[in-house]
Amino acid sequence: MRWADRNGVDYLLRKIGKAETSLGPRSKETETAYEAFMRGREENKGRLASLSEKLDALAPINVAMGLGRIPTIAARIMRECDARGLLGEQLVVVGTNAIYAYEAAAGVHVDSGLIATGDIDLLYDARRHMSLAVSGLSVNGLLGLLQKVDESFQPTNRRSFRAANRNGYLVDLIRPEAKDVFRDRLPAALTDLPDDLEGAAIFGLGWLVNSPKLEAVAIDERGYPVRLVVIDPRAFALHKAWVSARENREPVKSVRDLEQAKAVAIIASRYLKKDFDSPELTALPNELRSIAPKLVATISLPSTPRTEPNW
Repeated sequence: MRWADRNGVDYLLRKIGKAETSLGPRSKETETAYEAFMRGREENKGRLASLSEKLDALAPINVAMGLGRIPTIAARIMRECDARGLLGEQLVVVGTNAIYAYEAAAGVHVDSGLIATGDIDLLYDARRHMSLAVSGLSVNGLLGLLQKVDESFQPTNRRSFRAANRNGYLVDLIRPEAKDVFRDRLPAALTDLPDDLEGAAIFGLGWLVNSPKLEAVAIDERGYPVRLVVIDPRAFALHKAWVSARENREPVKSVRDLEQAKAVAIIASRYLKKDFDSPELTALPNELRSIAPKLVATISLPSTPRTEPNW
């Protein structure tokens, strides 16, 4: 809020985002409103400073306890998406980075070899394109958001689905492939900017867009919290198992896909107590749901307790 002179009269103006509106001329009511605003702002500054100090103090403890899992660059990208109101709305974290959310929700750690990755996949739900008006993203686009995190991010090609930074970290924007590509009217990019990233259309992602979502707070490798919004772990496991069996999947990636599917299926059924027969998964086609019995069978037996150290 601020006071502004208009033809010799002070008016109280309130700015939200880029829009500024008048609350009326100076009066007892507007002065009270202004004083309450200033007092509240100072109180919030003090509260935020105190909370920031606490986070700074706890971060090294989280690292020492081995809780820091998410790569710093990925965590910063997710925080920026969250701050713009995109996370869980237009964008959902999929791929390997989603496993960090399942770990946090279940209180377990997946073998590091299964979650090592040099990229992050962001699933774009183009059906929510118009809500970008409130996110402020239209000014610089998704590429501008990434460059706020790391100014070295650049698209790999014009109108590319992928951006890379100087260290080779990749950000992929992906979206569901339309049933009829000739009648696809949904936007491929989050904005209309000519240099923004354009989502790559991939078959099968429509199932994930329509799946239930899971939200969790995980810890990045520097010890700071980050909110993640991902697809339901059962949908993740079934989709990964389906991808692993596709004929055009590279053998090395196929093996990793299946191992990730099994690990997340264990988390979903054993730790999160989620049923693969639940009606919550009706958005998934029979082709995916038919995988569940075989996948669950591989994880149904509890592991045998070790009686000796792993010499």
